[in-house]
Amino acid sequence: MADARELTELISSAEAVPASGWVAGVSAALAAALVAKAAARSEAWSDGRGIGAQATDLRDRLLELASRDSEAYEAALAALDRRDADLGGALAAAANVPLALAEGAADVALLAAEAAERADGASRADAAAAAALAAGAARAASKLVAVNLSMVAGDARIDAAERAVETADEAARQALATQI
Repeated sequence: MADARELTELISSAEAVPASGWVAGVSAALAAALVAKAAARSEAWSDGRGIGAQATDLRDRLLELASRDSEAYEAALAALDRRDADLGGALAAAANVPLALAEGAADVALLAAEAAERADGASRADAAAAAALAAGAARAASKLVAVNLSMVAGDARIDAAERAVETADEAARQALATQI
């Protein structure tokens, strides 16, 4: 697919953005899209439409957060280049977006686990894969929270990001263990 090639070329460029936060957000959004697909393809699943709508909302929110992450990262890099006295503040502010990404990815993983159990036939495999992708995105975003807050001791956002990873990991384990 040409669009996928262009996307990977953009990511692998020497430009600072898009970077790992953006990729984590887009990855979680793609996982949400797989959940929406599994729900849409599951006519016998009575709650499928509702789960699909939630997944679509999460997809759109995660794409917005991915864009915001790039902006926050660029602002932090600019503060670093200027040797801004408030670099720590800029990095702390930049931690908010990846935290929201980690939490959104955990929400996707939870929806995916439900879809892996309740969707029709082959759609269960898509849902299980979505849970694994969302868990990876949550872990990547959580790492960025920790990196951005490395100059701030004891910030509760680090713990919140780690909880999101634990939630996503457990949902992925559940989804991947589901019999297809």
